[in-house]
Amino acid sequence: MKNRITPNQTETLFKDSKLLVSKTDPKGVITYCNPAFIEISGYDEDELLGKQHNIVRHPDMPRVIFSLMWESLQNNREFNGYIKNMTKTGGYYWVFANVTPDFSLDHQLEGYYSVRRKPDSEKLDYINQLYSELKEIESQHRGQEAIDAARFKLDSTLNAREMGYDEFILSL
Repeated sequence: MKNRITPNQTETLFKDSKLLVSKTDPKGVITYCNPAFIEISGYDEDELLGKQHNIVRHPDMPRVIFSLMWESLQNNREFNGYIKNMTKTGGYYWVFANVTPDFSLDHQLEGYYSVRRKPDSEKLDYINQLYSELKEIESQHRGQEAIDAARFKLDSTLNAREMGYDEFILSL
């Protein structure tokens, strides 16, 4: 049985000048991570390489956000989003992530690059509220129905602002 990490309320902050970088294969298995990512995650490099990137996924994150990410990536588009990650000790850190597909010279998908920077803390208040609402909706359903219900809420928010997800995230 997998040893589960218990989330706690310890926030890890990082400097504005730091960029967290990782690369995965097409299935999300980590093939590279820079020293800043290793440091903030609390894992050793050998604990990250060869593991699914979701090793740092925080349970507070709505699944619909990752569904949107994979939808974008599978359509060969970049994804931008606010992500709450979990450290090896159960703490958390927020990032503003840009994830892009990586193609070989002959246009074959080789994987994904993710570059994350420190998000604007003022924007996190709104994101926290929105993500809490999406998580609550997801908790009332199961499986794909949970993601679909949260997506309906998110789409309603976007429609009220008359913008798509990318424009919304970048406008915050």
